[in-house]
Amino acid sequence: MLEVLKARIHQKYRTIAYPDGPAPELSDRFAGKPLVRPGLCGRLQCARCLEICPTGAIELGTDSDPLIDMGKCLFCRKCEQVCPSGAIQFSPEYRLCAATRDELIVGPDSKDLSPAFNATAGRLFKRSFKLRQVCAGGCGACEADANVLGTPAWDMERFGIQFVASPRHADGLLITGPVTENMRLALEKTYEAVPAPKVVIAVGACAISGGAYADHPQQCNGASAIVPVDLFVPGCPPHPLTLLNALLRFICRIPESGNSG
Repeated sequence: MLEVLKARIHQKYRTIAYPDGPAPELSDRFAGKPLVRPGLCGRLQCARCLEICPTGAIELGTDSDPLIDMGKCLFCRKCEQVCPSGAIQFSPEYRLCAATRDELIVGPDSKDLSPAFNATAGRLFKRSFKLRQVCAGGCGACEADANVLGTPAWDMERFGIQFVASPRHADGLLITGPVTENMRLALEKTYEAVPAPKVVIAVGACAISGGAYADHPQQCNGASAIVPVDLFVPGCPPHPLTLLNALLRFICRIPESGNSG
């Protein structure tokens, strides 16, 4: 027993300080919010980014500048790599959540994403927010990064956020995967089992748009086709910091002013 206590003291406190302190340092390889530099693409109109994007997340706007749909984007950076003019760059900005689907489309004139606060969620779930996680045909990556939030380093339970086993004990659903036909009925029944008022959070490109499986006949192109979605968290998969920030914003645990949220 003494050895266990000595080891615990040696480990010290390992939970990150965020959001009361700085966000943890991210790898140089992290791909956050894409930035589009105006005017550069229009000179060349090479369309290389459109051709190489695996999910069709890029289209050209009225000024021939690219528009990137983060709801479809896999953040693979292929468009950034092939762009001869450097018009597309992925920033280290991890705050990516949005309350509406249209907000996920970024271009040269895009403003910062809205805070995605939900007044109802903030009033009802600010101190206790229980979610039933539904893997609706995902590959497991979004599910794994969501589960990371339960580890001592992230400890989302300090904010009252927990994953629960039964939808009847949940305040809402956290959905990953494109919603395969085999999961359609299960998702519908799970949603019906959550007591009202309830919320739905779509996590990852698959749950938002179908991702790499978009338009395949055996899936539904995301959760919105089956249930109403209140919060979109893009990524493939979203970084745990992106997801934690999204959850805290949604329940108004991060102040509207300030760099954390």
